[in-house]
Amino acid sequence: MTLTADAKKRVVLPGAAPGDVFIYQETGKGVLLKRIYRHREPRQQTKAQAVKAIKRWKSLRGVKWEELRKLTREV
Repeated sequence: MTLTADAKKRVVLPGAAPGDVFIYQETGKGVLLKRIYRHREPRQQTKAQAVKAIKRWKSLRGVKWEELRKLTREV
């Protein structure tokens, strides 16, 4: 596979994703890039999952929805 750098010295790597971090090492035969971190998008929660997480949240025990709405909407 042949990769070509553009005017800004950028190369597009197959299999790489935005946010990936690589180590650059020069070897006797060329260059070695090794991925050390892959950025992962946070999973989206459904409404049911969010409500379930809120109900499990220990610091909200005994707080009713109406009280919570008043607390969070006061300016």
